[in-house]
Amino acid sequence: MRFAKSVRLALNMLLHSRLRSWLTIVGIVIGVAAVVAIVSIGEGLRRNVQSRLGELGADLITVTPGGGQASRAFMRAAHHGEFAFADTSGGSSSPPETLTKRDILAIQSIDGIAKVQGTVSARGEVYLLAEKATLSVTGVDALAWKETTTSKLETGRWLDASDYHSVVIGSGVANGTFKQPVALNRMLLIEGKSFKVLGILATGDERTIIMPIRAARDLFDTVGEDEFSSVVVKVSDVDLVEKVIEEMDQRLMNSRHVTEREKDYSIVSAKAIQENIANVTQSITLFLGAIAAVSLLVGAIGIANTMFTSVLEKTKEIGIMKSIGAKNRDILSIFILNAGMVGLVGGLFGIAFGSIASGMLPALGIRMMGGGGMGAGGMTTAITPQLLIFALALSVTIGVLAGAIPAYRASRLRPVDALRYE
Repeated sequence: MRFAKSVRLALNMLLHSRLRSWLTIVGIVIGVAAVVAIVSIGEGLRRNVQSRLGELGADLITVTPGGGQASRAFMRAAHHGEFAFADTSGGSSSPPETLTKRDILAIQSIDGIAKVQGTVSARGEVYLLAEKATLSVTGVDALAWKETTTSKLETGRWLDASDYHSVVIGSGVANGTFKQPVALNRMLLIEGKSFKVLGILATGDERTIIMPIRAARDLFDTVGEDEFSSVVVKVSDVDLVEKVIEEMDQRLMNSRHVTEREKDYSIVSAKAIQENIANVTQSITLFLGAIAAVSLLVGAIGIANTMFTSVLEKTKEIGIMKSIGAKNRDILSIFILNAGMVGLVGGLFGIAFGSIASGMLPALGIRMMGGGGMGAGGMTTAITPQLLIFALALSVTIGVLAGAIPAYRASRLRPVDALRYE
């Protein structure tokens, strides 16, 4: 029997049992739609997180003091390209240990490093007219900071080497800290000294103030002349990050006279964070997809049930076809094609409904992650061609597999027994 003939007979079976076929198809539609919608949410989450993490700069490595004590503090990935300690005890933001110029000198000569800069961090009282706020203040090397930061200026200019009583502020300070916005060239009173706003960063809700490191050392008694809250390293090539980290680790242990178990510092790279988050989001996507696939299993059971019923109904026709020369493989192919068509139709409708559902989810105003953190923002979904192809192939495969046993049983019927079946 020609393949085209088998296709026509399989299609005829599908069209002449409309109610039963469509009830079976509905199960596949629900399963495929769920897979498409849920996996698109996971893909949207992955892209959203990756885009936000990309702002950190994959070529940046940050050294912070603390080592084992880091468990009592959070590493805050600042939008301006540095990491700083955020003290959760309610006291000073300075960690119990510090980095020194000796540490910077130890790592400056490592091959593959393009720029090294030390930063100091503290919290200070900031006044705008009669309003007061306690904000994070970071002192940076103005020239090095411009090369290591991943932030963009919304307005104004960067700090330069000649600036002293000048600051660059985050957009959260400019627009969300005081009752009135902080404009360019406005004067802020920080720890009793006046500073002029030279620039405003275009980064989220960042509530930080950046000033020259010389001014920060003079402003805060807690910041030593030879101490740094963190050291930011920019590598010349992203592919060298792991190698540079290994060399930095060894040199810092020698510089600070500590062993592997006694390390009093931590090394963090944005690239490592990106890879870890990518693995987590991929696991979430797979988990959500597995949950949605349960409904596909139910649809597969429905296909198998429908096919067994079709075999019983078509027993006499199978006997007639065999008696006029149809072979076992012809009968097998007819029922397999019929099951595959059920999966194909269900997959096409499932993709359509899943795409519609995926597009409607962001409009519902659902938020994936609350707060002002890295993942804040409305839900985003992403439907890729690979997802659609996978969903369609999965539905057809499930249809074929579910119909395999009934089709095999139909092909093994003896013509004499089939003709006598009532």
